[in-house]
Amino acid sequence: MKISMVSEHASPLAALGGVDAGGQNVHVAELSSALVRRGHDVTVFTRRDDPQLPATTRFGPGVKLVHVDAGPASHVPKDEMLPWMPELAVGIVAQWGSNPPDIVHGHFWMSGVASLNAATQCEQAGLRRPLVAETFHALGTVKRRHQGDADTSPRERAELEPWVGQSVDMAVATCSDEVFELKAMGVQARSIAVAPCGVDTALFTPHGPMEVRRRRYRIATIGRLVPRKGVGTAVTALALLAELGFADVELMVVGGVGGPGGISKDPEAIRIMALANDLGVADRVIMRGQLSREQIPALLRSVDAVVCTPWYEPFGIVPLEAMACGRPVVAAAVGGLKDSVVHGLTGLHVRPRNPQEVAEALANVLRDPTLARQLGEAGVHRVQSRYTWDNVAAATEKIYSRMTLSRHRGPLQSKPADAGTMMEGWAQ
Repeated sequence: MKISMVSEHASPLAALGGVDAGGQNVHVAELSSALVRRGHDVTVFTRRDDPQLPATTRFGPGVKLVHVDAGPASHVPKDEMLPWMPELAVGIVAQWGSNPPDIVHGHFWMSGVASLNAATQCEQAGLRRPLVAETFHALGTVKRRHQGDADTSPRERAELEPWVGQSVDMAVATCSDEVFELKAMGVQARSIAVAPCGVDTALFTPHGPMEVRRRRYRIATIGRLVPRKGVGTAVTALALLAELGFADVELMVVGGVGGPGGISKDPEAIRIMALANDLGVADRVIMRGQLSREQIPALLRSVDAVVCTPWYEPFGIVPLEAMACGRPVVAAAVGGLKDSVVHGLTGLHVRPRNPQEVAEALANVLRDPTLARQLGEAGVHRVQSRYTWDNVAAATEKIYSRMTLSRHRGPLQSKPADAGTMMEGWAQ
């Protein structure tokens, strides 16, 4: 198949750990590469955010990456990117020319808006209309539920995101929890399929180089430094661990703003270190900043456990990476973590925003090396049998084939009337 991936803010080449760079970047890069290995022709479209970027380049085993001019050629926070989606769609269609792809697969809701618009432009030009798949990676309904007034999504998301879900040929959920959320948004069950995220099991392995610890025990939390990722929960749990008899523990915090002096200027990093100072554990919280993916395995192999305690999580690749390296995971029982981490088998579930439960779970792992080893071994087996990117690509390929066979979608759902004048002229 000829497949176009659209990832408006999450370039496969972006450095991970920043506010807008995380699991989606990895997902798009790895899924695209795995689909190419299966014989498909894959092009990834993303917005140009640097004038020095080439118009086209390649990564992985022959995946083409196209930087589309849409808005300023500079960083734009993803929540401010909606006005440039019409321009992104026009640029994508121009690249397609007279030979559109079989499938256009949007990643994140704004990419879905652009993908649907691009597909409709083809239809209006008398060309073959690509089928449209959409992986949301995060849903606005869930974000608003947990963040409330702190949600910085544009107001149009509340209406455009359900429109995307109801209009695409297939909404690709990454976990069972997301299926229920999509149905609540009005997406028909027949238009929902599940394909999880994956992990690079050639890079993330239980054997290999290992960082040197400074203390007897080491735990880690990895991901974008934003409040919803729950790093503060891990820091508070570190302080509570001392009360449980584990004072000689260091916490590695990976993520944050890159560039010169980045971590010292990161607002969330500053907040986390202020919390650590208040709790008396600042000397045991190590802010590592952004690390390359190639550096992460050695870090993971050096820890006793990985803490993943977000308020909510559409899927979460970090637990898979930890499991692939044979390390137990203490995970909040939310979203995709309820699928990937099996309580008592590959890790331990805790309630979100509950540092006491996190501390107790970590203490159970630290005091029982046999339990830790068993959890780690089971994690390796689970990842290698279920979550390799080749497995995910095979599942995605089946979804594409199902779309091609059914073509059940009727005309696009009517676009919300008050979505804003920026949407004027888009296909109805």
